[in-house]
Amino acid sequence: MERFAETTRQTYEGWEEFYRKPVDEKLDFFRKDGRLFDVIFAQQFDRRFLDELCRLADKIRLLAKTKSGALLLSRLLPHKRAMLYFVQPSTRTFLSFQNACYLLGLRVSESRGTSTSSEVKGESPEDTIRTFASYVDLIVCRHPEAGFAEKTAWVLNQTERPVPVLNGGSGPDQHPTQALLDIYTLEREFQATGGLDGKRIAMVGDLKRGRTVRSLSYLMKNYRGVSLTFVSPEVFRMKDDIKQFLRKHGIPFTETDDFESVLPHVDAIYMTRIQNEYASDPRNETETYPDFHFRREHLARISPHCVLMHPLPRRYEIEVAVDKDPRAAYWRQERNGMWIRAALIAHIFRAEEEILAEFA
Repeated sequence: MERFAETTRQTYEGWEEFYRKPVDEKLDFFRKDGRLFDVIFAQQFDRRFLDELCRLADKIRLLAKTKSGALLLSRLLPHKRAMLYFVQPSTRTFLSFQNACYLLGLRVSESRGTSTSSEVKGESPEDTIRTFASYVDLIVCRHPEAGFAEKTAWVLNQTERPVPVLNGGSGPDQHPTQALLDIYTLEREFQATGGLDGKRIAMVGDLKRGRTVRSLSYLMKNYRGVSLTFVSPEVFRMKDDIKQFLRKHGIPFTETDDFESVLPHVDAIYMTRIQNEYASDPRNETETYPDFHFRREHLARISPHCVLMHPLPRRYEIEVAVDKDPRAAYWRQERNGMWIRAALIAHIFRAEEEILAEFA
């Protein structure tokens, strides 16, 4: 027992030092054989990868529309197993990953909380993850703790059985696969107007703790002529790390608390809810900030090609009456998550060539 404890301690040694490194210095650690192995940060994606993944997602959704195509997809990865480890509550991310796995034939196990694992007996989260890795070929984790997915991948990559780790949401930090589906949505919605390049995007709401807008902001470095407008109450303004990143990469942005003034001048509006699950005492955060809600009367003030997005779940930020407008893309955005995550999993397991061969 002492020998086991010493081995475990040595495995986790050095984590704090690694965690403090700038993200750019860590990216190669999460690659294998020149390809993505773990997906932890939005900064791992470049323009070529994003374009290729969007094309792959389009091909998968076309194949899935027919019985023969669906059967072909389901025969790609029946020899692979996935674990969905979702400690933090989730509907869309969990179901989209689950169904993305099903599309490709993977068998899926799930754990929706620590109360059903040996963590209740005192087992460390890292040892729980290593247990999962004994049985599966892919781990998708969602956790309220910032850095959890990164530590999971860091630990597993030093063991005799490393398996890919996909970050399904890590505290208020990052949500890289949400950023993928957001890019996929924007590219599809802007097909008739030249794609995402050159577009003006407003991000609205709790930008301080909204990991979706943080991750999407990182990806803007891959697109030409994009500009951002951050719209939020003073208390929820975008953090300085994102603003420093945008300045470093020459991406123009402005900040304002005047939502109404922004509406006529942007090509996409990304609404978010107040993330009060990260408050020290959520009961104290009862303000709904109605000045930052999108209402039916706002439809007359946005451009005919404007795209209205939301990562969901929503509360008060968008009136239900807005849903029927063709510019309301958030339900299409939600469904896009399944297709782009299926494309990502296919890429991780090198199955993309078999898919693309069907269209050669």
